[in-house]
Amino acid sequence: MSVPPLTPPASGRGIKVEAGASLAAFIWFRTGGPAETLVRPDTATDLAAYLRDLDPSTPVLPVGVGSNLIVRDGGVPGVVVRLPKAMAKVSVQDGRVRAGAGAMGITVASAARDAGIAGLEFLRGIPGTVGGAVRMNAGAYGRDVSDILIEATVVTRDGAVETWPAARFGYVYRHSDLPAGAVVVEAVFSGTPGEPAVIGAEMDRIAAEREASQPLRSRTGGSTFKNPEGHKAWALIDAAGCRGLTRGDAQVSEKHCNFLLNLGSASSAEIEALGEEVRDKVKAHSGVTLEWEIQRVGIAAPSPLRGEGRGEGLPSDAAPGTAPHPTLSPEGRGL
Repeated sequence: MSVPPLTPPASGRGIKVEAGASLAAFIWFRTGGPAETLVRPDTATDLAAYLRDLDPSTPVLPVGVGSNLIVRDGGVPGVVVRLPKAMAKVSVQDGRVRAGAGAMGITVASAARDAGIAGLEFLRGIPGTVGGAVRMNAGAYGRDVSDILIEATVVTRDGAVETWPAARFGYVYRHSDLPAGAVVVEAVFSGTPGEPAVIGAEMDRIAAEREASQPLRSRTGGSTFKNPEGHKAWALIDAAGCRGLTRGDAQVSEKHCNFLLNLGSASSAEIEALGEEVRDKVKAHSGVTLEWEIQRVGIAAPSPLRGEGRGEGLPSDAAPGTAPHPTLSPEGRGL
């Protein structure tokens, strides 16, 4: 599928714009096509001004460190927004933790620990940014972002800067009502008073458990599928005989089989197709349909075996649409 050339607002003070920018350079899987346009704003105000000037039909996708993302091999049409380090600052005041959306979970948890604020330790086990965590209601070790979020500042697709209370996000398990194209730029979290040493010990426990059970030093995308009601995704995958299953250089992790790995030169199509094979095998074995937790974005590369616009082995529902700038799968929202 051909994509009309994008003519976004140009680079200038407070904004950096790069055409055809590599996403594989920082996405955890280290694979996938480029962004049609990658935008790095200096501030939320700069981002808001840029989005106001952008053609309303142009899709916008915020991406953090890409720790829970498959970028399809045909790349991402439209604008990808990546926040700078300047929007990753964390501060504590009056028992609340204020974090820029570019901050990592471990940074937020550490700031809370140092200030004697308990309840945010689980963020130590979330490898993505605050923006992605707020958008998808990220969670680990029995807690979710919805448990601690007070409010978040959002730049909407039309360039408005709004402060949303937690209730407005409509949180459910691994999902929020934040619309496509909106970018979280800051969040405020709450906790309870605690002893820094006790908080630190819990963070250390979480870190050790992750190290022991997850393939942290591999090219991966984190948990692949959501836990179905009453089940653990990894247990269903294991029972269906998928541990260690491969497709090209894509593999189901033998250490934790709810993780997919890029062993070296896997394409995004191979990784996604392997995930679909796992879903098929789990459905056949247990009757449970696994739902993707990893977000899948962009256009599948053309394939002579399946027709233009679909990577080999991809399911039909992963094919891009016919809009001028197809972007996300039905479940796809960037992290």
